[in-house]
Amino acid sequence: MLRRLLIILEMIKFEHTLFALPFALIAALAAKGGMPEWRQLGWLLAAMVGARSSAMTFNRIVDIEYDRRNPRTAGRALPAGVVTAAQAWVFTLATAGLLVVAAWQLNPLALWLSPVALAVVWGYSFTKRFTRLSHLALGLALGIAPSAAWIALTGELPLPPVVLTLAVLCWTAGFDIIYACQDVEFDRRIGLYSIPAKLGVGPALLISALLHLLAFAGLAVFGVLAGLKYGYFAALLPVAALLIYQHLIVRPHDLSRVNAAFFTANGAISLLLLVGACVDVFWGKGV
Repeated sequence: MLRRLLIILEMIKFEHTLFALPFALIAALAAKGGMPEWRQLGWLLAAMVGARSSAMTFNRIVDIEYDRRNPRTAGRALPAGVVTAAQAWVFTLATAGLLVVAAWQLNPLALWLSPVALAVVWGYSFTKRFTRLSHLALGLALGIAPSAAWIALTGELPLPPVVLTLAVLCWTAGFDIIYACQDVEFDRRIGLYSIPAKLGVGPALLISALLHLLAFAGLAVFGVLAGLKYGYFAALLPVAALLIYQHLIVRPHDLSRVNAAFFTANGAISLLLLVGACVDVFWGKGV
């Protein structure tokens, strides 16, 4: 059982939870003006892990036939038969249950909205079948993390977390477009929708750059609205450099460094912003 669980965690790239989780923690720090209660923090982390794990496993289940036909993804655990669909469904429902239980422990509004959160994070998996805006749907699935965290801790949804949600949406959609450039020919042949498949790699990368520009602006506006100070805004400098770096190393005729752009740079971005927010909240008061 442990071996199967580890295989599933590898299948859903559990470590990529760090893409959205730091933004939820940033929102939590800003909402509370400091560290939340340990009980709140624990249930918030449980909700985030449950939502992301359930969504990714659901995505692998509904995309199994596409993954079998794509040479890049045919070796994943489900299409390769290492994990059965039944095992994946059990994990999907168990982690969805974890989200609902965590929301119940946080506050009534979070509980009532937990089915909405599941609808958003599961619904993304179907969007590539009918709309080229699927990149924005993935962006929303990750972007709701800060708004969900704010609701979970305060029962309210003011402007700052909404701005952060929009920033994360644009950031995620931008790097998902870069990632989708690898599957242009496959998507066109199978009839899946993506911006690179429709417009070509070059124009798609330009749209990705524009989305990242909007994301950076949104991150800066959030910092102002949330009352963050020098730590957070200092972190925006390397964040800007990493966003630019992605677009320097991925070129229309050279996609060999997509993984460096997708995984390394974007993981660092969210962690840098969290460190900056922590500096302001814990050491920067009164500066």
